[in-house]
Amino acid sequence: MKIFCSRANPTTGSVEWLEEDEHYDYHQEIARSSYADMLHDKDRVFKPMADAAVKIVEKNGFSDKIMVINKHSTEVTVGPEGDMPCRANILVTELFDTELIGEGALPSYEHAHRHLVEENCEAVPHRATIYAQLVESRRMWSWNKLFPIHLQTSLGEQVIVPPVDLENCPGAPSVCDIQLNQVSPADFTVLSDVLPMFSIDFSKQVSSSAACHSRQFEPLTSGRAQVVLSWWDIEMDPEGKIRCTTAPFWAHSDPEEMQWRDHWMQCVYFLPQEEPVVQGSALCLVAHHDDYCVWYSLQRTSPEKNERVHQMRPVCDCQAHLLWNRPRFGEINDQDRTDRYIQALSTVLKPDSVCLCVSDGSLLSVLAHHLGVEQVFTVESSAASHKLLRKIFKANHLEDKINIIEKRPELLTSEDLKSRKVSLLLGEPFFTTSLLPWHSLYFWYVRTAVDQHLGPGAVVMPQAASLHAVVVEFRDLWRIRSPCGDCEGFDVHIMDDMIKRALDFRESREAEPHPLWEYPCRSLSEPRQILAFDFRQLVPPRPLCAEGTMELRRPGRSHAAVLWMEYHLTPECTLSTGLLEPADPEGGCCWNPHCKQAVYFFSPVLDPRAPLGGPQTVSYVVEFHPGTGDITMEFRLADTPDS
Repeated sequence: MKIFCSRANPTTGSVEWLEEDEHYDYHQEIARSSYADMLHDKDRVFKPMADAAVKIVEKNGFSDKIMVINKHSTEVTVGPEGDMPCRANILVTELFDTELIGEGALPSYEHAHRHLVEENCEAVPHRATIYAQLVESRRMWSWNKLFPIHLQTSLGEQVIVPPVDLENCPGAPSVCDIQLNQVSPADFTVLSDVLPMFSIDFSKQVSSSAACHSRQFEPLTSGRAQVVLSWWDIEMDPEGKIRCTTAPFWAHSDPEEMQWRDHWMQCVYFLPQEEPVVQGSALCLVAHHDDYCVWYSLQRTSPEKNERVHQMRPVCDCQAHLLWNRPRFGEINDQDRTDRYIQALSTVLKPDSVCLCVSDGSLLSVLAHHLGVEQVFTVESSAASHKLLRKIFKANHLEDKINIIEKRPELLTSEDLKSRKVSLLLGEPFFTTSLLPWHSLYFWYVRTAVDQHLGPGAVVMPQAASLHAVVVEFRDLWRIRSPCGDCEGFDVHIMDDMIKRALDFRESREAEPHPLWEYPCRSLSEPRQILAFDFRQLVPPRPLCAEGTMELRRPGRSHAAVLWMEYHLTPECTLSTGLLEPADPEGGCCWNPHCKQAVYFFSPVLDPRAPLGGPQTVSYVVEFHPGTGDITMEFRLADTPDS
């Protein structure tokens, strides 16, 4: 039986209804779950997917010893007629995320101790400890605050200042989880030793009530406290002989034997405000948590010496953290990127230009104004972006200089533009709905929709875009798509087969977004332009197609093709959302840290333990469908037989 699924198309901005198999959602969940990464993690407690658990138990000969209860633990009943005949005396769980408690570990443990296990039972894992380290980091702080933006104009330097409520806002409430090992040590200054903040003994009654834990420390150096880096470890046994840690390399007991993980990374927490610290002058770092979240504050005295510190979970009240995610903050704060836009704008702007900006929450309209444009309009389709830009304009005394139009750009009327014809259509392009690099082609559809409002000889910036690809070998990311086979002696081929079947579905085989600055890889081919899009023209009625081959120039294991967009502001100025510079002689790649690139994994994904050799080329077929905004693609290793 077929079903209809609604899908918002980020490229065209429309909602479409697609006919899918009745198991579509199920297969999407399986295909994109990356369970394989968890099973490749040799330190981790093993918990197979519920849908495959019964078959795996049977295949491994444990049907008479293991009973699978397909329920959430809080729904399990105990008693003669219940799911379990009696309370258990051993509690084995894996409920942890990067933040440790973000998947509801505390309420689940609390319920289990009250209803499912005996008093003084043994628990595996036995104990967890959360660690924190205070640092100063302009790079990471730029993911949380709007910095002053400097512009060199014909009238001298101009500065775009952030509104006061942006500066005072505590930021987004969610944790920033990243592969901290990929942040250069040069990007932060350590202000404290590693501090054990609090521990949880899982063999005893656990409370999900809000609490705080403080640790006094003396700063190692003077600086500005901005960011708390955090991770955890778990002790599997009461003696602590078997440990699993998510510590970054500088805090790891054996950095050479670190286990790579993508399901557990490290946490970056932003203090509500940066605070000066003085070397040797004692402070208290306070970890607060409720039943799902952790956050931090810095105190001058220990809470135990005064009344108990009661601090609410930080919540954004300035709109910016609701509209801009952390990479977007970093992108806006990138002065080099701003300078390149100024350089490009300076070549096309005239004093009598009428500029229309069409990007979500963009500051390009402010750049255009400061560069001397007569009249500037900016379209903001969401109430949040409209409200935020009003604050920014007011803080910079521009509320009467830039016109904000709160509607979708396709609905613009001549009255909205005060009956003026647009001489410069401007976009970054950035849209909050974009997930994959080419979703920002929505700019092309907007350009087409507003064509009637463009005057003769109007300039469109960017004037064009291009889709690029390169074949890569990942150092570690291949693990999320690699079959497991056997895990600690258990045969889990059933799960591998289930995931393989799910990957046969159309959407599951498409590229998926990943921030590749966190995932090192080597390029095996030269970058290749795949498709070109001319924004000076309207969206064409017919598809754009490309096919060809990419020659592998370096030895290695071909794991995936990586795709990204490049935007050509002018013939002389291009911005890349992918590779920022040519690969080094070994193939090392430098990726744009503000953007996610698209990764198309080859099937099967090659294990680095496999011998070198194999295909010398990768063939591709890529097609842009203007009616739907979709880009379909297929990359194939040259010697891979047709399936």
